Amino acid sequence: MCKPTVSSYNSMTAAYLKQGQLEESLGFINKLVLSGEKPDGFTFAMILKISTTSNVIFCGVGKQVHSQILKSIVESDNILFAALVDSYAKNGKADYARKVYDRMFVRDVVCSTTMISGYMKEGSVEKAEEIFVRIVGKDTVVYNAMIDGYGKSIETAKRSVDVYIDMQRFGYRPTISTFMSLISACSMLAAYELGQQVQTRLMKSKFFTDVKLGSALVDMYSKCGRTEDARRIFDSMLDKNVFSWSSMIDGYGKNGNSNEALNLFNKMLREDKVKPNYVTFLSALSACVHAGLVCEGRKIFQSMERDHFLKPKMEHYACMVDLLGRSGSLREALEFINEMPEKPGYDVWGALLGACRLHGEVEMADIAANEIFKLSSHRNSGAYLALSNTFAAAGRWEGVSGVRELMKERGVSKDTGSTWIGTDKGLSGFHVGPKF
Repeated sequence: MCKPTVSSYNSMTAAYLKQGQLEESLGFINKLVLSGEKPDGFTFAMILKISTTSNVIFCGVGKQVHSQILKSIVESDNILFAALVDSYAKNGKADYARKVYDRMFVRDVVCSTTMISGYMKEGSVEKAEEIFVRIVGKDTVVYNAMIDGYGKSIETAKRSVDVYIDMQRFGYRPTISTFMSLISACSMLAAYELGQQVQTRLMKSKFFTDVKLGSALVDMYSKCGRTEDARRIFDSMLDKNVFSWSSMIDGYGKNGNSNEALNLFNKMLREDKVKPNYVTFLSALSACVHAGLVCEGRKIFQSMERDHFLKPKMEHYACMVDLLGRSGSLREALEFINEMPEKPGYDVWGALLGACRLHGEVEMADIAANEIFKLSSHRNSGAYLALSNTFAAAGRWEGVSGVRELMKERGVSKDTGSTWIGTDKGLSGFHVGPKF
């Protein structure tokens, strides 16, 4: 084309965006600007769509586009407002999104749902509830947004059930997203009986064979300490993916059945030919830590990059340090850290410090604590207290006094402890409502 029009630039931009080729999309927008043509509302809406992707490069684009819209002669219609709300909300700027939302001529349920998700993401539950109450003509998606948002925090997870019950009462059918959020809330609460009710309701739906829901149930029962129920679900699944296997392996490891976890890990590799991911390896290594299986842990760690071309991440290195340290091989753990191809993080040195405290190794604990001080804020009390406790366990009271003086000097205060307790009989004050 000798002189491409705005529409032709928009068409090319939209085509690349549909294929997920973000940089190419922006490339055509840049060509449009350089051509002398002025972007229209559709152009701005597409740029805002790009800004909602997970790519951090584009996170700040939304505010720039908003500025350009205000400077241009483009008419700010509801479609453009909705795109702005979506961009701000998904980039963690719910207050900016709310300012645009309040200026909209018509606030449809889609835009309102976006606002709810944005507030829930920031933990502004009351503001999300305010939007939810005002919505006329609610649909399944907006109910799902509330159920999912409540399920993200242990303080509000039980409200997911109340919203689900209301959703059923008003005749809205649950979707896969509904059940995923409910199961997640049960996991958060470690509410076994409630999880059983969700499973019973799920078995009556067409979604019961969905692999994502099966994997979520396995994870939920494992977190409730019910590995037999988790394994029953796992074995009954028609299709299994890497998440199903990883959840079951992690469940066995976290509940003290490390041998079964490793047996399942080996079965996954040899018999079912499922390719493990980073989470699978972390679950297998954690199982080794719980049982003190140093040789098996070494083999699994070494096989990550050698056999599966997965470069270990910081949490895998921390797991290995924890494994070596707990077994008493503190010198080997320190050598392992020094040989790491990247700079050790907080978790790695924290694992070594914990092992030093366990075995009363004061000198090495001092090294680990000082490395943590360099990496984190001086006001982080955890490393100071661990070092102080290590000195105390070894009877080095002058060291304890020294750490306390250092804490005073740097203005570090001991954090207040807290706990959350559930019982097998249920959760105090938790009204489950009718059976599903």
